[in-house]
Amino acid sequence: MMTTGTMITRRGFGAVLAAGLLATSLAACANSDTGDDAGGGGTIVLGFSQVGAESGWRTANTTSIKESAAAAGIELKFDDAQQKQENQIKAIRNFIQQKVDVIAFSPVVESGWDTVLKEARDADIPVILTDRSVDSADKSLYKSFIGSDFVKEGRLSGEWLVEQTKSATSPVHIVELQGTTGSAPANDRKKGFAEAIAANPNLKIIASQSGDFTRAGGKQVMEQFLKANPRIDVLFAHNDDMGLGALEAITAAGKVPGKDITIITIDAVRDGMQALADGKFNFIAECSPLLGDQLMEMVKKVHAGEEVPVRVETEETTFTQEQAKAALPNRKY
Repeated sequence: MMTTGTMITRRGFGAVLAAGLLATSLAACANSDTGDDAGGGGTIVLGFSQVGAESGWRTANTTSIKESAAAAGIELKFDDAQQKQENQIKAIRNFIQQKVDVIAFSPVVESGWDTVLKEARDADIPVILTDRSVDSADKSLYKSFIGSDFVKEGRLSGEWLVEQTKSATSPVHIVELQGTTGSAPANDRKKGFAEAIAANPNLKIIASQSGDFTRAGGKQVMEQFLKANPRIDVLFAHNDDMGLGALEAITAAGKVPGKDITIITIDAVRDGMQALADGKFNFIAECSPLLGDQLMEMVKKVHAGEEVPVRVETEETTFTQEQAKAALPNRKY
């Protein structure tokens, strides 16, 4: 028969055991909440900060990254910076605190990254740049860049225009819709285009302003251009979405896009390609957003400590109106 003392002792032992199990459980939950084991075992964890969702190109880019991460078995911690650098810096610091395995991001602008990238390096977390670069002099702050040659895209756009206007004997008035001020694509596309059109002294940029890569921005700035400049012969837009916004302003002004005003854009997203096939745009230099597979391959390599190229460029092309008609049925974005 069990004595009263024995019952109390066993009950006390059970209470102590239960309390110990509860404490262990709470400790495990606490570790999970603070991200002490972000990898969840052998799974690679990628922290990715996206610029935002300012365009069709960016939406396609985000979809590519999410789908490719899932297919590669990589855990993705995704953050939308809403086109603000301070949001991206905060996101990168959160990734560092969570101890992710790799950080990747598409920088809103080129400058101002050294401090946070040094923090990632000090935490032994490799960084990969996608789509847009940074102007840091210290190249050890990131492992690689995956994306396009923006200078080349601008140059190809300018070279096409030079060919189309080679018989011009009077000034050709060009307006330019720039991307986000300070961003790599805006800086480089402007540079490449200017270098190319210098071959023909008749090609004159009479106005250049940022439309922030958005349709609304493109429409608003184009309205200003049309009011301030009675004669506009060519529009060079740094992306399709600004060009599509500009179409609305051009039509509202009683002009025929693609005829009264030659329109050159960059990206080749579906809506832009449709405008090109319909004769509203005249030329598009491609900038592919489908970087997901390349990024995931790079993530696996840097996580394994393998040497990777400092720069990996995507293969891209250009489109005329007829080429757009042929390409549209099989277009992935």
